[in-house]
Amino acid sequence: MEKVAILALFLGLCVSQLRGSVAQQYWTPANATFYGGSDASGTMNGACGYDNLYNDGYGTNSTALSAALWGDGKSCGACYAITCDASHTKGCKAGTSITVTATNFCPQSYNDGGVCNSPRQHFDMSQPACETIGQYKDGIVPVNYARTTCKRTGGIRFTISCHDYFNNVLVTNVRGSGAMSAVSVKGSGTSWMTMSRNWGANWQNGAYLTGQSLSFKVQTDDGRSVQADNVAPAFWKYGDTYVSYNNFY
Repeated sequence: MEKVAILALFLGLCVSQLRGSVAQQYWTPANATFYGGSDASGTMNGACGYDNLYNDGYGTNSTALSAALWGDGKSCGACYAITCDASHTKGCKAGTSITVTATNFCPQSYNDGGVCNSPRQHFDMSQPACETIGQYKDGIVPVNYARTTCKRTGGIRFTISCHDYFNNVLVTNVRGSGAMSAVSVKGSGTSWMTMSRNWGANWQNGAYLTGQSLSFKVQTDDGRSVQADNVAPAFWKYGDTYVSYNNFY
């Protein structure tokens, strides 16, 4: 029995070491630049559809993604842990890392050497975020990145816009994976209806839902889902934001 216990302990240690090496492989090399000014004011109203990043819960820790990471907007809301790669530059700030949220798209261009062109994996971060890990003077910074859990405060937020028979809902402040793969809506007088992605984090539906309380289901790209019942009351108005008690905890 003692030999069996020793063997089990040895196998356990081997599995632990294997898991550690596998986890390290999730770090992927890329490059980073910055934009938006020292106060990140130039990062607002990006391609994901977020309006004011401060009000939407993202602050200055944001990034635009190159085409290789963007996924036609499917990566909006995803979080990335980023570290400066000190083996390729002397401009890293030692011992630092930062988690940023994808809020914008870095378009392909040939004026700047095409840093965001496919197939390059590139993060055009807010200036405050980029200066957390590297120096301003370096410009393009070699980094390593990995998808990570998004940490948010409070519930998922739903901002309703447009008009009767065309409802556009901006979904923000999503915890967990952060990136949504599906959204559904249900009026108090309807069954569940699948919404289609309009652009970025905006989802649309053509049903007449005026005067009905609204519930939503949100699914993230890791397959998890949250149902938020009666988030918007029957007297909801276009342009208003409604906050659920639910999130991905």
